[in-house]
Amino acid sequence: MTSASLFPDPVVRLVAGVDEAGRGPLAGPVAVAAVILDASRPIEGLNDSKQLSEARREALFPLIQERALAWRVVFVEPDEIDRLNILQATLEGMRRAIAALQPLPELVRIDGNRAPKGLGCMAETLVGGDAIEPAIMAASILAKVSRDRLMVQLHATFPQYGFDVHKGYPTPAHLSALTQHGPCVHHRRSFAPVREAFNRR
Repeated sequence: MTSASLFPDPVVRLVAGVDEAGRGPLAGPVAVAAVILDASRPIEGLNDSKQLSEARREALFPLIQERALAWRVVFVEPDEIDRLNILQATLEGMRRAIAALQPLPELVRIDGNRAPKGLGCMAETLVGGDAIEPAIMAASILAKVSRDRLMVQLHATFPQYGFDVHKGYPTPAHLSALTQHGPCVHHRRSFAPVREAFNRR
């Protein structure tokens, strides 16, 4: 379904972009961001967060927060990921982020092919939306920077895993640390490498 089919009239409406960061890692939360951009305060240089350097993401992060009409970042923690599964935890994070926006959007555009139910507004899913829709680009940056900063903070408490470098993703160094030290409280026990490391302890 396209936005034209939803809203054929030219009236400007409140559109929120939604994206996540951290579905694949073995540790840390999944971060979900929702952003309503302000057309009167454009932000130059928006792009999919994966296509931007860390320095560029960090530079855009405060601009998005300052110039957006509304924004929210939600973390869904590992214990909830383990209880719900990563897909349902991500959808729940989307629901929470969207519901927390003030003003509430009339339409949400979500990167990917799944939208949460019960949003109370129209929703579109856009595969590759973080390369198409500026509001999704902004959400991807907020989610990525917020999660990366959190993983650096976790590294200060659990330096043996190298969270500051791999951000919880299953790199060889992370898998080696899991084998050597076993999982910590921030690991996702439902993910196979973590479950296997836990069972070996």
